[in-house]
Amino acid sequence: MLELSVTQCRLKDILMPEHVQPLKSDLTQLWIIQGLLLTTLLISTFFCLSNAEEIKQVLENDPRELIRTIFYVISIITFPITNLIRYIQLRLNQTMPFSDGNTRFIAKKRYQLTVIVSMLLVMSMGAYGVLMFIWGDKQNTLFIFSGLSALGLFLYRPKLPELEALNEALYSKSPANN
Repeated sequence: MLELSVTQCRLKDILMPEHVQPLKSDLTQLWIIQGLLLTTLLISTFFCLSNAEEIKQVLENDPRELIRTIFYVISIITFPITNLIRYIQLRLNQTMPFSDGNTRFIAKKRYQLTVIVSMLLVMSMGAYGVLMFIWGDKQNTLFIFSGLSALGLFLYRPKLPELEALNEALYSKSPANN
């Protein structure tokens, strides 16, 4: 039989089902924020469609096409850049030193910042769609950018396994546990 070290026993205690529920509750704020961002995206899209004539300030075709192309390029680049930034933030969250304290609270705060940054980066695409619609583009452009933004919110949503891994890493590095 294999013997578990003290550290492994402590990590096992963290990952027991009774410890999963508090971690799920730590994600509640992030789910509310994500819901609010998605609601904002839907309301802005609906507002544009219902008030199209009042809000449109049509630009000439050439500059509008150039701006649309730039926004598409930025949107295409936003996904891998956001993924890279999120990955870097998650790794930094696990390795950055911290003073002795509640590792779950520290993990929660660090993870919240990571997720909020990711969600705000992908929400910018929805703003591009609104701007292009106001500047005279058709509904398709609004729907494409809003859809990309919604896809980004789905891809970079709060995830329990990421928070669990961060909590585990911080617990194993905690000065109180060494």
